Amino acid sequence: MAFVPSDRHLLRARDLADARYAERIGVDDMARAAGLSRAHFSRAFRSAFGESPRAYLLTRRLERAAKLLRMTDRSVADVCLSVGLQSLGSFTTSFTRTFGMSPIAYRAAHPPASAHMVVPGCVVRVYGRPQRRTFREDGGGGQT
Repeated sequence: MAFVPSDRHLLRARDLADARYAERIGVDDMARAAGLSRAHFSRAFRSAFGESPRAYLLTRRLERAAKLLRMTDRSVADVCLSVGLQSLGSFTTSFTRTFGMSPIAYRAAHPPASAHMVVPGCVVRVYGRPQRRTFREDGGGGQT
């Protein structure tokens, strides 16, 4: 039997929170992934990672929300729901506490999402070409 580090089960729970943060998962789901009771899991998780499982999950969700606010033009309500939070009021309060400003102020403090769009050069060239053909390239006329 191979040696498995004692905190390996906690990593499985943390990975679950990282991968499925947008779903309705909670401490019970994380404890189940770790194969521990909720109380024992919460103590062990806090000891290993320095914060409670619930705080860890909320932090991951708020980090993802901040990225969406910076990189997209989606509404604040849509961002809130897409990261797995259900209450816009709680989201705004938690976001403000974590980032020091409201989600709307956070978005305003960063360049618009369109500044982050990367359009491949080939697409720019295609759309930059003239739309009218002036040299009979389209084969529409007779031979000259």
